[in-house]
This record gives sequence, structure tokens and C-alpha cells, in this order.
Amino acid sequence: MTAVLRGSGKGMTMNYETTIRSEAADGVTTEYTGARTLAAPSVPRWLIIGGLGLFGLLLAIGVYFAIAGGEPVAVGDDNSRAPSVTVITPGTTTVAGVIEAPGTLAARRPMPVGVVGEGGQVVRVNVDAGDWVEQGQVLAVIDRSVQVQQAAAQSAQTDVARADANLAQANLDRALQLVERGFVSKADVDRLTATRNAAVARVKVAEAQLREQRARNERLNIYAPASGYVLQRSVERGQTVGGGTGALFTIAAGGEMEMLAQMSEDQLAGLGVGTVATVIPTGSKREFRGQVWQLAPVIQQATRQGTARIALSFAPDLRPGGFATARINVGSFTATVLPESAVLADAKGSFVYVVGKDNKAERRDVTTGEVTKQGIAITAGLSGKEQVVLRAGGFLNPGESINPQPLKK
Repeated sequence: MTAVLRGSGKGMTMNYETTIRSEAADGVTTEYTGARTLAAPSVPRWLIIGGLGLFGLLLAIGVYFAIAGGEPVAVGDDNSRAPSVTVITPGTTTVAGVIEAPGTLAARRPMPVGVVGEGGQVVRVNVDAGDWVEQGQVLAVIDRSVQVQQAAAQSAQTDVARADANLAQANLDRALQLVERGFVSKADVDRLTATRNAAVARVKVAEAQLREQRARNERLNIYAPASGYVLQRSVERGQTVGGGTGALFTIAAGGEMEMLAQMSEDQLAGLGVGTVATVIPTGSKREFRGQVWQLAPVIQQATRQGTARIALSFAPDLRPGGFATARINVGSFTATVLPESAVLADAKGSFVYVVGKDNKAERRDVTTGEVTKQGIAITAGLSGKEQVVLRAGGFLNPGESINPQPLKK
């Protein structure tokens, strides 16, 4: 409630008016009480600037690809998603025909030496493994004390037989002198002659038995049957040996050694007797020159390999039973050489992938040859002018689209 003061020139009159200044006055309510005014939403300034920047970036990328991207790839072209593979054009190379084959060393002519007599206790061993022996040299001696006494007894029996023969001869001589005088009959002479002949025969038997006994005694010595290198000794002093004991010594006749090189059928077919070879024992840097003296007449069915026997001269570094590698020169030839990563194999054999028409992966069956430091020699299946997939061939399929990339040197 507000008091309004009104007046004129003469005086002032006070009037009272009642005025409502607020709709929310005490005790007064309206239908708009509690209503809010809806204002327009405000967009943050940073969001507007970011959207304009993103639009400008997309526009710039589109202009760049329109200018530099060239013609667009057709929808139906398989190369739009073709994998990139590295390829090479190998050409042809002159390859030295060298076969490297593993194998083992052995004595060319090993000779086992054992007991040839009755046997007995070994009283002396004269050689050891690693010694060089001559033919006829005594390697070991077996006790012969009993045999010596037997030989002595047989010698005495021989003397007895000789004495009987001498007596029979003397009786016959006297009888021949008396027969002319008539004191001895013809029959007595015949009897004395037979007695003399029997005595002489007994002497021969006794002498033969004595020689046999002495020969048996000599066999109690273990002799070297030939000159050579002692590879193994299997007897010690005091050991009892006999005919069933087995070899007491093993000798390499003449000290000659050999290497048993394992090779495939194809490699054996290209060799001949007399081919020169170089043998390098495992763990040694020395090279030994030899030559092939025998090719195996039989191929092992399980491994499809055969053996080439390479003769070697005696050398202490050549130890039978050890491993070695043989390098055999079989001449030179021209072939395509590929890295090992380019050559694949499956149940059908060796193959490579080449770039075919329309950049399609094409399988090409090949025949592999020697393995050189540069790679694997391909003797058939390639001319050397093809583009060969260098790597990742195992992930390709025949007819698959590829994007060939030449190898950068």
C-alpha cells in the first residue's frame, strides 16, 4: 500500500491507493507461479573451431589423392588387395661340380688277430693300440710250460725210435753176411728186413709227432699276420684266452684307411672309380687327398643312399670311427642358382613360384642339383629368365594374384 500526495496551489490533499508490485507477494498466487523462461542453447566456441579444422583437413586429403593418386583401381581387379612379394630374375651361372658328402672313417682292410692254438694264460703283451707292427712280429705270448714238457717227451720217444731202427738195421746187416755161409736162412733175412722197416717207420712217426708238438707250441705266440697299424688291443697279461675268446688285436693292414661317404643315387651315378676326393675329419682343419676305389653295388632301401669308399693313406689324424666330410670334384656345369628360401618342397617334389600372366603365382616344378655357397643349383625346370618369388612362397597358392617387387641390391 502506497500513500500518494496530491496538491494544488493552495494546498495539498493526501490520497491513499493500493498497488500490487509483485506477483509473489505475501499471500498472493497466480497461475504463472514457478514457471521458467526457456532460453536458446549456446554452442561452445571451441567445438565450432574444431569442427571447421577437421573439415579442412579432410578436404585437403581428398584434394591430394585426386591429384597424386592416379586413376582409381577398378572394383573387380584382384590386384587391389594382392600381397607384395619380392622376386628375382636369377639367370644362369657356371657351377663347379663339387659333391659334399658326410661319412665315417674306417680301416680299409681291418684284420682281427686272435688265438689259433689251444690257448692258455697270457704271460706277455708286446704291443699296444697305436703301435706300428711288422709281419711276423710277436704281439703276445701264452704260457707253454706244459706244452714244453710234452715236446721234450716226444723228442725222447723219437730218440728211442731211432735207436730201435739202428738196431734193426745192424741185425739185418749181420744176417746178410751170414746168409752166404749158410748160417742164416732166407726166411730169417726177410723177417729182419721187415723189423728194420718197421723201426724206420716208427722213427718217422715219432719225428712227425715231435714237429706237430713244436708247431702247437709256436701257435701259443700271437703273431702279426701283416705289417700295419694296431687299432685295438683287447688282451691283458694274466688273462686266460682260447679259441672262442675272439680277436685280441685289430690291425689296419698297411695302415691304409678309407672314408665311407654316404651319397644319394643321383650322386653315385655321376661318380666313377678313381675320382679324386678331399677328406676333412670333423674337428680338424687338415685336408687329406684320396680317391674313390669302390662304389656300393647296393642302395639302402630305407634311406635311398649308397656308399662311396674313398681310399686314404696312413695318417695318425685319421681315426677309424670318426666323422668326416668328403668333397668330390665332378666337373663344372651351367645352371640356375636360387637361394634356399625360394625353393620349396612337398610330396610331389621340389618347386618354385614364378610370376605368370596377369601377375598370377604359377607353380613350377624343378630338379635340384648341387648345394653351393650361392644357393641351390636348379638343373631342370627353369631357364633363368623367369621372375621367381624369393620369399613367402610357402604362403602362396597357384593362381593367386601377387604384386611382384624386384629385389633391391
